[in-house]
Amino acid sequence: MILDIYKDSLEYSAKDWKTLVILGVIALFSFLLLPLFLLSGYNYRVVKTAVNGIINGRDPLPDFDDFIGMFVDGVKVVIVQVVYIIVPIAIFFIFAVISSQLSGGFAVASMTIGVFIALIIGIIACLMVQMGICHMAYNDGEFSKAFALKEIKEVIDEIGWFKCIVTYIGLIIITLVISTVVASIIGFIFAAFGFSGLMLGINTSGVFLLGMLLNISVSMFFVGPYLSIFNARSIGLLYTIQL
Repeated sequence: MILDIYKDSLEYSAKDWKTLVILGVIALFSFLLLPLFLLSGYNYRVVKTAVNGIINGRDPLPDFDDFIGMFVDGVKVVIVQVVYIIVPIAIFFIFAVISSQLSGGFAVASMTIGVFIALIIGIIACLMVQMGICHMAYNDGEFSKAFALKEIKEVIDEIGWFKCIVTYIGLIIITLVISTVVASIIGFIFAAFGFSGLMLGINTSGVFLLGMLLNISVSMFFVGPYLSIFNARSIGLLYTIQL
């Protein structure tokens, strides 16, 4: 089932390269914040499509329309993410403050316990926030559903905590592998050209610069958007397992 989710999401994310470029352009200006919310809003649409679809279905990529609605959805998603992540961060800082008032082994023990608790709560928070966004999407964007902790826990219980954690870890691994492989291939090709030129006594500084710029461009306009859609689709499909 998990492999089916990955397969579906990998294929789904590659349906339209134009969409990836548009998302890349939006990401390029994300430092202005407004585009950042649009990106979150688009990924939310991907999630919404997934939670109302099926694995290996024929769901289309969401359209770029109703930008106000997309922006509002993005704001809602960011708020949900911030609220959930505040909990483990707060726990960490509480123990950090406590540890600063202690000395020696007591300080080390206190900080170790704090990091451990914050890590466990952080893992739970990551699952809850992902399922919370899916739960909100499934319930027609009702904001309160993202914080319906009892309902969200029941969803995760139905899917299985182990399956959720394994799926999430798999997403991280796949994301890192794809990013690394693409960057390595481009880097290797231009490095080969560059060193070949050096052996011939040619100034190849421009080749290395071109390779770096191409790597950044491919990551920005293709790999990054592709992986964001992949992750959003995967989490949305994971949610449907309990339905």
